[in-house]
Amino acid sequence: MTPPISSDTPSDPADLFARVRFVMVSPTHPGNVGSAARAIKTMGFHDLRLVAPADPDILRHPDALALASGAGDILERARMHAGLADALGSATLAFALTARARALGPPPCDIREAALQSAAELARPQARIALVLGTERTGLSNEDITLCQRVCHIPANPAYSSLNVSQALQLAAWEMRYALLPLAGAARLPDTHARHDPGTDPASSARVQAMLDHFERAMLAVGFLDPRHPKKLVPRMRQMWTRSRLSADEVDMVRGLCTAMIRSAGGAASESAPAGHDFPR
Repeated sequence: MTPPISSDTPSDPADLFARVRFVMVSPTHPGNVGSAARAIKTMGFHDLRLVAPADPDILRHPDALALASGAGDILERARMHAGLADALGSATLAFALTARARALGPPPCDIREAALQSAAELARPQARIALVLGTERTGLSNEDITLCQRVCHIPANPAYSSLNVSQALQLAAWEMRYALLPLAGAARLPDTHARHDPGTDPASSARVQAMLDHFERAMLAVGFLDPRHPKKLVPRMRQMWTRSRLSADEVDMVRGLCTAMIRSAGGAASESAPAGHDFPR
């Protein structure tokens, strides 16, 4: 069972995110390393470790720099290690990401459980988390996995579970960020800085009813509503609009449409928008 996050006091987000590292074991494609740097930065992390890359200059490869796309600082700070044990270093909880079931080794969990376990672990100031991903072709070896405390799976399509290593890292970074936000006291949605658009406020009942009358006249003008045989068109139309909880701007938009319909039908002389309203088209 995942232990609860017990801290009632929000932690420093920068400190929390700095205590999570992403380890790529024996990467061979510079583009994947660049994409990994971008994935890490978009989720607020910055600690990238490479273990025995195929190219010792992979961090400066043009493909890595191109696919980092603004995350070149992550590549500049990335650290190289000769072996996984050295890359794990101070980590107190390491997750080995793999698509294959392992009969032997640490207990398994999925990526969301791993993120929740990490958030609980990071409530301790001395805790450090490592997410370990293997090579593009063969994944992590059994020896690599035995250095980690958990095996972690991404619940992908069992018929085709092969994720590109940078894609897997992006998913892991996202789950980790989402789990850490409550502990960090950070918002999940963009901050509007208290700006408010009054046009998004719900329209009053009086404005909606005036719009419905206007819409009914527009339907008559264009011949869509036959007053001799109205059937249930009008009450159904009124139910549809009322159920939608229109905003002030939406009411004005519909009334602008009604005015245009009536004008097109030749009724512009007898129908005009109420004073003070410039209906959006």
